[in-house]
Order: sequence, then C-alpha cells, then structure tokens
Amino acid sequence: MAAPLYTTASGLLWHAGKILILTVGLPARGKTHISRALERYLRWMGVKTHVVSLGDYRRKTLGGAQSLPHDYFILGEKTPETMALRKRVSDGCEQLIWDFFEGGGQVVIYDANNGTKVARQTLAEKFDKEGIHVILLGKRSLCDNKEIIETNIRNVKISSPDYRGWDPDKAVGDYYGRIRDREQSYETITETNWPFIRIFNVGEKIMVNNIRGYLQSRIVFFLMNIHNQFRTIYFARSGQSLIEHSYKADSDLSPAGWEYSEKLKEFVTERRAKSLEQRGYDPSDRRLVIWTSTRRRAHHTAWPFQTMQSSLSALSLDSPPPPIASDATSAAKDGTSMPKVKVIEKPQMSEINPGVWDGLTPDQAKKFYPEDWAKFVNDPYAFRAPRAESYHDLSVRLEPVLIELEREKEDLLIIGHSSVIRCLLAYLIGLPASEIPAIEIARGDLLEVVPTSYGVHSQAFHFWDGPGRLVVTSDGEDYQLSHKDETNFYENWAEDTKGKKRMTTLDTIALMSNGELVHDLFH
Repeated sequence: MAAPLYTTASGLLWHAGKILILTVGLPARGKTHISRALERYLRWMGVKTHVVSLGDYRRKTLGGAQSLPHDYFILGEKTPETMALRKRVSDGCEQLIWDFFEGGGQVVIYDANNGTKVARQTLAEKFDKEGIHVILLGKRSLCDNKEIIETNIRNVKISSPDYRGWDPDKAVGDYYGRIRDREQSYETITETNWPFIRIFNVGEKIMVNNIRGYLQSRIVFFLMNIHNQFRTIYFARSGQSLIEHSYKADSDLSPAGWEYSEKLKEFVTERRAKSLEQRGYDPSDRRLVIWTSTRRRAHHTAWPFQTMQSSLSALSLDSPPPPIASDATSAAKDGTSMPKVKVIEKPQMSEINPGVWDGLTPDQAKKFYPEDWAKFVNDPYAFRAPRAESYHDLSVRLEPVLIELEREKEDLLIIGHSSVIRCLLAYLIGLPASEIPAIEIARGDLLEVVPTSYGVHSQAFHFWDGPGRLVVTSDGEDYQLSHKDETNFYENWAEDTKGKKRMTTLDTIALMSNGELVHDLFH
C-alpha cells in the first residue's frame, strides 16, 4: 500500500524496527537489479528505504577502474596503498548506513558482494549490537544461468564508468576475469545464525530462514514476484467516450474514440516492431499483453488489436462489436501479420471514483462543498471527497496490479484512465505520493518504459491530435487549456488545475530518462 496515512512515535512502520539487508553474491548476479526494485517497492509502501551501493560509492570516491591500482580487483597480496583505498570505500559505505538510520530511515539495502563469512559476520554483528535487524540476501548459484550472467554484464556492467571507452567484447572478458577471481574466495550462505533469503537464478527458487514479522514477510513476498528479463511497458489513455463527464454512465467510445483506438493500434504495432528489431528480437515471436479496466471505453480501445481491420471498418458505431477471442493475431492494412495479442480486463484498474463530485465543475464543487474543496486543494493525494476515493485509496487498490506488473515477462500495453496511469508511473519512477495527482497524462501520447537495473529508460511519442486531446501551451506561469472537460476535474486534477505544481508527461519522461535524475530519485 502506498504511503500509509498514519505515523508512529518512532517513525518506523508496522513495529518492524530497523532492518539492514546485506546482499551476498558474485558479480553480475542481479544484486543491483533486485536491490533497486526492492527499494522502489518499500518506498511505495511508505517505508523509508535507501540503497547503499559499494560500487557506486567507490566510483564516486575513487573514480573508474582506470583510476585504481592494478591489484585492486585481483585476489592475493595487495599493496598498502590498495588496502587503504579498499578500507576507505568500505568504511565510507558503512558510515552512509549509520547516517541513514540515525536520520530516521528504516531499511538499508547494502549492495555489495559480501562474499566471505568472516566479512558478513563482522558487519552484521556491528549493527546487531545496536538493535538493527540484519538479513542476508543471497544471490548465487543463486545465479548459475550463464545467459542471465552475460546479459547482466552487457546490459549493466560494461556501461558503467569502469569501462567507458572500452570495446564491449574486451570489457565483457575483463569482467569475467573479475568474476573468476571472486569465485576463488566466495562462500555461499550456509550460516543459520542470521535470517537469510537465498534467491536462485533471479526467482526460479527462493529459500528463507528465520524471517519474522509483517515487513520482513512482505520483502520475501515481493522478491518471489520479480524477474530481470527484458520487456517493454507501454502506457496510453483510453479513447474519448460519448459521455466524458460521468463516472456512473460508463459510456462507450465516441466516433473519435474509435478512430483514436485505430491510431493507437497502428502506432503501437509500428513502434514496438521497430524497437524490438533494434534490439535483435523478432516481433512475431513475442506476444503483446494488453491490460485494460472493465470500463467500456478502456477495453473497447483495445479491440482493434484483436480484430481484422476490415471487421472494424464495417462496424456500425451504433451496434455492439462482435465477440472476440482473448488471444488473437490480426492483420495490418498492408497485409503483414500483427503481433500475437492477449487482452486482460482488470477491475482494479477502473478510474478513481469522484463520489458526489461526479459531473461537477471545479466552480460547482467549490460552491457546494467549500470546506471539502479547501481540504482537497491542500492535499489532493490524501483527501477523499464524500463517497469518493482518494488517490491513496486508488494506490491501495492498485497494489495487486503492481505485483502483477513486476511478474509480467512479456511486452505490456496498459490502456488506462489517467488517474490509474499516474499511480503506476509514480511507482515505476519512484515519485513521492504527494506528486501523483500532479502528473498530467495527455490522450494521444504513448509512453514507452523499459525497466533496467538502475531504474527505467523511457520515451514519449505523440500520435493523436483529434477530439479528446488535451492541448497545453505555456506562457510563463499561465497555461491555456483546450479540449478539456471541466466536469471531469476529479479524474484530471493535474490537467484542470491552475496555480499548483504540475508535472506533464514530458517532465515525467525527463525524470525517467535522465540517468542522474533517476539515480537521485532512488536515493
């Protein structure tokens, strides 16, 4: 659940105390990917969480590998200078951990090899004496899948500053040399005096020991549901409906909405094929999974992906479309095959419920409910209008969807309502809950998000300018809006509000695409 709306005297949630998670594993086993994913999930739950990465700290403090002594990564006897540098890095990371706990943090994930029993025992005892719960998180034979290892090296390790300017194949060979050196001294987790979680091949199998309490159990639950396989997640608004301003009406798509759905199908098919071919994949070999809500305008927007173009063009907008199988392959206009598609309707993905404000304009809500309006403006994330949902309620409702999002291994297109997409994007990016209502999701934009070890890479594409498209122009601090529906302001608070902090789709993409900003968001 996102950002619990209560506090405790200590600031720690669920009476779980402070927790230090020590990652254990050889290089390129997915420690960083799992650490960052767990950090994102715990922060979404409202837990103050921080990843301390030994590799990041070493690069920030000492520079890339080219700046280090030749014996820094080699086993055996080392020079006094090298020993001093290694101690400086480990002591610095340890101090970062203490600083975060002393500043009110609850969970620290120490992303390092921690490959020997003596090193793990020494570090764990230091924190255990101060009442901090220590959990060993092992990823070793834990990852003996050579394909996973090489993928991790090529996608993550050789793009680090350590290998800037290197030939990719030579960088891979050098990193394998580091791994071979580490293998000689690595000791798998066998000690049972500390709680541990052992993950084999990034989720194929999990072994746990002495895990206690709600928060520790939630950590195990999350780790059982993640993977690091390549996939792309697309987000798009549903098409315009006949009655845009009514939550209760659940109306069908308007003529412009049906046209929009066709444009979305064509654009997604083209963009996805191009993206996959650039990465060396055959688009026909990969299925596209589409999630929609059970609202008519959402799941009807997905229908063109399942039907022949000729079937839809012959369809009368006044009659219901023919029944369609949930798994289908369709054809494009030029006769080429469309990707295999599976459409899933999820009731949890319905838009936010506006309650008694359904169909009201902002001026009407302010006039009829002045006290509620003042509370809403003060905290649009937490406030719940009469008989409505708050964004917090919506975030809690969407938590099962977030877990399924982590589990999904195929390419995914989410056709959703703006309020739902806001919550899902905020989770992927790592935005604080207070920013969720301020994310503008414009109809006619396709967001492409690719999860990576350190965050997400993403791009935004514009493909639609017809009716139902919100056009925003900026003139200093003033925004001019057109095609807006003021009677649907509760769903589109970011788009219909003037004078508050706003985050547009392009702002969101900048946060996701900029490596430094992504790094800051995760810290």
